[in-house]
Amino acid sequence: MRARCDELAASLLAGCERAGLAIATAESLTGGLLADAFVRIPGASRVFLGSAVTYDIAAKASLLGVDRGLLGREGAVHPEVARQMAVGAARLYTQPGRRGRVLGLSTTGVAGPGPDGDKPAGLVYLGFCVPDAGDAAARPRTEAVELRLAGDRPHIRLLTVLRVLENVSRFTVFSQE
Repeated sequence: MRARCDELAASLLAGCERAGLAIATAESLTGGLLADAFVRIPGASRVFLGSAVTYDIAAKASLLGVDRGLLGREGAVHPEVARQMAVGAARLYTQPGRRGRVLGLSTTGVAGPGPDGDKPAGLVYLGFCVPDAGDAAARPRTEAVELRLAGDRPHIRLLTVLRVLENVSRFTVFSQE
């Protein structure tokens, strides 16, 4: 699975570099594994800006700007939370010259071993904040993808990273090789 993650991450980094985009991530259940998937690739620093590991629910609000009311009503495992985390990552890591050019990716969910309240282990949401590669002034597209994963905690966390890398091509304007 790591080899496939490396392949997809390398392809995404190359595609973003060609399109003039950068990548930023916001992670909860993956706790830095998504960032690791990128930094494992030589030359990632040309595209990958950083990751906010916001495992704590309050950190999602204070660092990423996720709506506190939403977090209070729904908890951290919700599609809108994933979308807002992705937007927050893009905003947090936008630098001069990168406005409207940062792809935000996020992960939130329950890795297990058991449920989190009424949310079962393996329920995961991926968030995507995708800039228009042709128009930096355009409003970015935001999406969330729900996953129902099986396996132990380490497997769910790694599989989440793989699914982010697989799904991002559905929302980007360039194709991965």
